[in-house]
Formats: sequence, C-alpha cells, structure tokens
Amino acid sequence: MRVRRFAPVAVAALVAGLLAACGGGSGDSGGGSDEKASVTMWIYPVIPDQAAHTAFWNEQVTAFKTSHPNIDVKVEIFPWAKREESLTTAIAGGKGPDVVYLIPDQLGKFNKMIEPLDSYLPADAKADYLDNVKAAVTLDGKMLGAPILTSSNPLMCNAKVFAEAGITAYPQTWDDLLALAPQFKAKGFDVTNYYADPAATLNQSFYPLLWQAGGDVFSKDGKKVAFDGPEGVKALTFLKQLADGGYVQKDLLTSIPAFEQTNVAKNKVACTWQHVPADVKTFWGADNIKIFPPLKDAKSVGYGTVGSLAMLKGSSTKKAAGEWITFASQPSVTSAYETKSGYFPAKKSAGTLYASDPINSAMEKTLASTTVGALNEKSREVMGVLAPEIQAALIGKKTPEQALADAAKAANALL
Repeated sequence: MRVRRFAPVAVAALVAGLLAACGGGSGDSGGGSDEKASVTMWIYPVIPDQAAHTAFWNEQVTAFKTSHPNIDVKVEIFPWAKREESLTTAIAGGKGPDVVYLIPDQLGKFNKMIEPLDSYLPADAKADYLDNVKAAVTLDGKMLGAPILTSSNPLMCNAKVFAEAGITAYPQTWDDLLALAPQFKAKGFDVTNYYADPAATLNQSFYPLLWQAGGDVFSKDGKKVAFDGPEGVKALTFLKQLADGGYVQKDLLTSIPAFEQTNVAKNKVACTWQHVPADVKTFWGADNIKIFPPLKDAKSVGYGTVGSLAMLKGSSTKKAAGEWITFASQPSVTSAYETKSGYFPAKKSAGTLYASDPINSAMEKTLASTTVGALNEKSREVMGVLAPEIQAALIGKKTPEQALADAAKAANALL
C-alpha cells in the first residue's frame, strides 16, 4: 500500500444526467430467486495477483449458483487507475454494473446513484458489522454499501531506529512525539514523516491528527466544514512544529518521491502513521515492525478504509443483486477474501484472522480505533482545496490559522 493519490472527478456536474441514465426509485423489475436474472459486479485488484483474484471470485460465483440456480453472476475486475471516470462514463451511458466495489468517500460522491441496502440485507447481517465499520458506509441513516474488508493505519515504529538512537520508550501522544523529536534528530533520524504534496490523500496524513485533536472535517449536519476550528488549528500547529524543527523529511512537504528514496525506506524514520507493514516490510524487516494504537491528543484514533459492495439504482435486477451482495458479504466469504488480500474483518463474528501473525494480530487490535470520518458528497472536492493550504502553512507561506480559514472559505463555497 503506497501513499494513495487521486484526481478529482467532476461527478457533481453530471448528477442529473446520470440519475436519468440510471433510472430512479427503489423498485425492482425482477430478479428474485425464482426468476432468471443476471447480475454484473465490478471490482478492482484487491488481491494483487490477477489469477488468484479471478479464481477467488469464480469460486464464489459457483458456490452462489448452487443455491441460486436462476441467477447468473458476472464479476469483472478493472484496474484501480481511472476507476471513477470509468464508472461515471458507464453509468451515464446506461451501461453501469449492478454491483460495484466502493470505498467510503466514493459512497459519498456517488450516493445519489446508489440504492441503499437496508431492505436487502438480513437484520442479523447488518447487526454483525463492527459499529465503526457500519458508520463508515452510512449516510443520512442509510447503508450505502455492504462492507467486505477493513484496514488500519495505526502508529507503526521501526525498532531498529529506536535501538540505534538508544531510545527505548515508544510514543503514545503528540507530546511524546515532540519530546522525542530532537533526540532522534541528534542521532540523524526523523521522528516521523509527513506527505504535504496535495496529491497525497489527507485521509492518511492530516485527518487523523484532526480527529485526534477532537475535531472533524465537516459539521454534524454536513452543510459546512469544521476543520478550521481550534482542533484543526491545533493539529496543523503540531505539524508545523515538526516541519519547522526539521523533524520530518523536507522533500516530502513539496513532492512524493519514489518510496525507495524516502527516509522511511532508508530506515531513517522512527514512527509513521502514513504507511502500513506491507509498505515497509522489505525495507525494515518484519522483526523491526512494531504496531501501536494511533497517537493520542484528545483521543486515540486513526484512519482505516472500508471496502464495500454497493448496488446502483440503475440495476434492473435489484432483488438478485441484493441476494448476491448478501452472499458475498457473509463472513465465510469475506474472511477468505481478507486473508488472501491482507485486509481485516468487517464483522464481529469473523473473529481474529491473524492469531499466528504477530504484526497483523497487532493491527487487528487497532481496528476499533479507526474511522473514515463523516461521509459527504463533497469529500474529495473539500480535500482538494484543503491540501494546498496545509502545504502552504508547512512551508511557511501562511500561518495555520490563515491557511485553514482560506481553505474553509473555498470549501464552504463548494458545499
């Protein structure tokens, strides 16, 4: 998992046309268990090995067919690149899938084109979801997706760096990190890293600090932003202390170099919340990876994504699509999917998947401390105006207060 990048997609401008192309309402033209129906699902390379990924879904389709002989399911695996553009174009042309894999900020962006799943999923299946996972796919009280995996970006530290610096106490709070920063700097290490280039997602960089300070991106009603409050100022001031003190790699404030060129890969960074074990295992060695709860200021909270299966309103076989989603999101299916892809369970009944793996079992223990923040239709656009302002503060062009105020003004205009 590398630092995720994305290009904003002009979905909002197309909403009216897309809704027309999709059709509307929650009615269904057929496709129940007793009727012939065809369901198409679009998914992406969650399992990186294409052959293994294809084989997994072929196996699930075969198993589903035994109890649903009249429903044909076609799973199409598309590349991650330009996935939103491809989906938008397909929906506009009336050729969108019945079911598609989406993450939370995509659920917010496409919400007007998504059929809520509340009436399609059994009550026990909905109750089985972890509370923070269910919240991650719920907008205006409606479940927009059936989660099939989760992730976590807790605090991850390099034991080798601590040993070489002669430091034995790992940080738990912001104050701990700031206190350790000059000690690591004196030994030639960065205490952490921070990607301020606007191409890097704020989900893994600034937002965790905002949540840790007790703040949020949006107001509770979602009608305006809240990141410019005292919590946001405190979070950005904390980052500026790290940048001004020379405690983070300066290059990362203005660019995203190849990972191999970063101090994280060079074993020169003590701790990070912007990477996960899969990123660093080759460079650090598994024995040096130490997992801890997310850093704490007002509270301990980190980012964790949720991958879910969503149904589009344009589907003409909603009942059949709902039965497929119910099948594909049950723990017997998702647990196998999660272990093959290195992700974590979304349901309580799945239990612990990595008991014999010290790194992943430690990651599992942090899942309850993760969030994706509130879903909002304009999440991506707001991130697009906030990220450059955060960078401006960190490179000394604006104060934290001015940067967040300017970003709020632009973001509220979008909302």
